[in-house]
Amino acid sequence: MSELTTGSAAAGSASEYEPKIVGFLCNWCAYTAADLAGIARIKYPDNIRIVRVMCTGRVEPTFVLKALSAGADAVLVAGCHPGGCHYQEGNYKAYKRTLLLQSMLPQFGIEKERFRLEFVASSEGEKFARVVGDMVAKIKELGPLSGAGTRLAALDGFFAADARMEGGVNLG
Repeated sequence: MSELTTGSAAAGSASEYEPKIVGFLCNWCAYTAADLAGIARIKYPDNIRIVRVMCTGRVEPTFVLKALSAGADAVLVAGCHPGGCHYQEGNYKAYKRTLLLQSMLPQFGIEKERFRLEFVASSEGEKFARVVGDMVAKIKELGPLSGAGTRLAALDGFFAADARMEGGVNLG
């Protein structure tokens, strides 16, 4: 995530601003949809940096907060449709975490629209492209997430103390 912190968030005017989005994509569905979009030459903004995960149920809320703290303007978590999870209920776990994050983010002065959960099947390359395009447009409207690093810096001690985060993976 260090690449997110390079450069200024808004180089010049708001019209030049290009948001940085981190996307945690399920290996079985959303990542495959992103791949399909590329193979089918479906255009979508290149503002997203994809992190392939085996299941959206493995994306901890701390991963989202870390991404925002490291300089991302928004985070997308995308996975299998309900009932279609390869790990049975990972997407339900992701949904529950979404509710938690949407209630937490405003407490840090971060708009809840900067975090999004989407269900995208492996055959939905066009939907994936549309979701990324919509998210980029919404974040451009909101503007850069300035000061979030400072607001979230209070959590750095928590991240360092949390032994599960040391390796970046929670096996619990």
